[in-house]
Amino acid sequence: MQAAITEAEEKRYAELQQTALDFARTGETKPLAQMLHHGLPVNLTDAKGNSLLMLASYNGHTETTRMLLENGADVDRHNDRRQTPLGGVAFKGYEEIVALLLEYGADIDADNGVGMTPLMFAAMFGRTRVVEQLKAHGASLRHRNRLGLSAHFMVRVSQWIARLFPRTQFQTNNIQ
Repeated sequence: MQAAITEAEEKRYAELQQTALDFARTGETKPLAQMLHHGLPVNLTDAKGNSLLMLASYNGHTETTRMLLENGADVDRHNDRRQTPLGGVAFKGYEEIVALLLEYGADIDADNGVGMTPLMFAAMFGRTRVVEQLKAHGASLRHRNRLGLSAHFMVRVSQWIARLFPRTQFQTNNIQ
């Protein structure tokens, strides 16, 4: 017969979960790996549905992303806004992490909300090298978002804007 979990134990577990989420967000690979080794669920999520993998990849932590994938993290787990890790890093422009997620089988054409695919996010935010990377891996140009815009159209507009404004940088915010 198992003993009931005390309120203090529940509070401590919640603190450990928050620490793990912070480790993923800040790229603290070794302590996070130790927590996983001691039983922390690799697909732990925060209150917004962001998994450890989403937080690590979106914030540009390649080593932490790799460790989570090696430990069985769900590469296509959506957050509460229907975003996947691949959609997030396509938006951010992290080419190395895009390649890593694709290596682990990420759905290249996953709907990341309102019919937007990772390719569409990359195009919309001027991530031309990620657009080319996703196209080279077979991303569909035929998908349409809920406004009816095709990935092909979005890529063409992105290429046109890049030619007109070659030094334009898009600002992005980290998932907090």
